[in-house]
Amino acid sequence: MPSIDQNAPADSLPDFRNLGVAVRILLLGNVAGFAAALIQSRDAPQLAQQFLELAAVLEPVLLLSLVSLYALSKWLARLPYAWGIAAVMLLETAWTALVLYANTVPGEAITPLGLARAWILCALLTAFIVAYFFWRRRAYSPALTDARLQALQARIRPHFLFNSLNAVLSLMHNDTKRAEAALEDLAELFRALMQDNRRLTTLADELALCRQYLNLEQLRLGERLQVDWDVETTLGDAQVPQLLLQPLVENAIYHGIEPGAGPGAVLIRISRDKDQVRLLLSNPYHPEHQHRAGNRMALANIRERLALHFDLEASLATEMVGDKFEIRIVLPYRRQE
Repeated sequence: MPSIDQNAPADSLPDFRNLGVAVRILLLGNVAGFAAALIQSRDAPQLAQQFLELAAVLEPVLLLSLVSLYALSKWLARLPYAWGIAAVMLLETAWTALVLYANTVPGEAITPLGLARAWILCALLTAFIVAYFFWRRRAYSPALTDARLQALQARIRPHFLFNSLNAVLSLMHNDTKRAEAALEDLAELFRALMQDNRRLTTLADELALCRQYLNLEQLRLGERLQVDWDVETTLGDAQVPQLLLQPLVENAIYHGIEPGAGPGAVLIRISRDKDQVRLLLSNPYHPEHQHRAGNRMALANIRERLALHFDLEASLATEMVGDKFEIRIVLPYRRQE
């Protein structure tokens, strides 16, 4: 489930399995705890003492909450929004009471007033965090996110169309059957481009799209273009953003294959590492023929779309390894449901 789920209702709980959500809950909880300690303190030593006393309860509650919310995330997502908030509130008050009793010194008892005060503070903190995620979801509303993804997608289309049409035009007079097949590939590619890009797609569909693009480029470049595939077949149902691979492969050809005098190989390796999908794309590097601005734009495009869909759980890194330029992408393994 993506962290910014464009298909989910506007009012819904966040995906508690997402790393970015967990980090924000920890940060917001500690900021609120520090603010509460600051209000009750007159000087720095008292502030440190107040925060340490509060942290003895706050930190265990936050950690226990994150573990339980992770485990119950799918169940909470199926509840109506109001019922989901009520379930989270009930869970937080239960953990607060448990931690308070665990921290009680033997021989002492928690007064009803002290327990009520702790529950009120817990409810206020939970409401604050829920309100933050509600505001964040509205800030990334479906209309806004759709507009941003449409704009990002539009940056890819001109280069894609130009390269593909050139490949088809080169065949029009010499090999009409291959030109017809190429136009069919091109039609399929643009059919994919016109689909609802707010949704994630399967890796299998993304690879099929990439192969169709490579078929067109193979017509233009012939034996100069070699592609090495190393893909785990069990990952076909993994969820990925649409047009994740195609623009990267296009860049690899533009920057790595076209400038070279002889044949060049593009390596596409996709594997699973526990709950992550790892993608490696490698191409030859020609330092004397680099169009860095265009390359940076495409990479920034992919980074922004990964962030829109997966928040902190996805990353994109580039590296020079000998005479090869490598792009490494890590994203969470989410199966199609």
